[in-house]
Amino acid sequence: MTDYTVHIVDDEEAVRKSLAFMLTMSGFAVKIHQSADAFLAFAPDVRNGILVTDLRMPGMSGVELLRNLSDRKIKIPSIVITGHGDVPMAVEAMKAGAVDFIEKPFEDSVIIEAIERASEHLIVPEGDSDEIGNIQARLDALSERERQVLSAVVAGLPNKTIAYDLDISPRTVEVHRANVMTKMKAKSLAHLVRMALAAGFGPS
Repeated sequence: MTDYTVHIVDDEEAVRKSLAFMLTMSGFAVKIHQSADAFLAFAPDVRNGILVTDLRMPGMSGVELLRNLSDRKIKIPSIVITGHGDVPMAVEAMKAGAVDFIEKPFEDSVIIEAIERASEHLIVPEGDSDEIGNIQARLDALSERERQVLSAVVAGLPNKTIAYDLDISPRTVEVHRANVMTKMKAKSLAHLVRMALAAGFGPS
């Protein structure tokens, strides 16, 4: 059993129970909450916890939950779960403090790995200055076009929109995105966005 608790926030009971069962079977301590409001009321009492929240929920959304936690100076490493096409919303969540986002549908191993990465923030909550320097060096190595594509990706724009805005083909956008992922040493889209935001690189 882990020495931290994973708090699951989702308005769908079946989803909450299924995810909680899988994580419990994987050795995690788990607590479920049926809404963002319910978790927000409980949040001040959370010690050594990690939040896994859906983005789209009735009432308070996942993004609004993270903003409320930030406003109340409650620091909990957070992972947001998003449906296909909700990347712009997921980027907003990361700006609001999420450490990762996962797109549905996902494999059990993906959420487990995300939780384990998030747990590292319980030990070292603030960004490492050396790491920020490394990220900045990678950003500096990008070409002007690659920086334009990265800026659009961080804004959550789809490839077709980026292609139209930059007057290039969608295939060329894909090539630039792949190059950016390689040069930035990004393991995933969420990792790429997290690095860009950590270095203060946002949409132009």
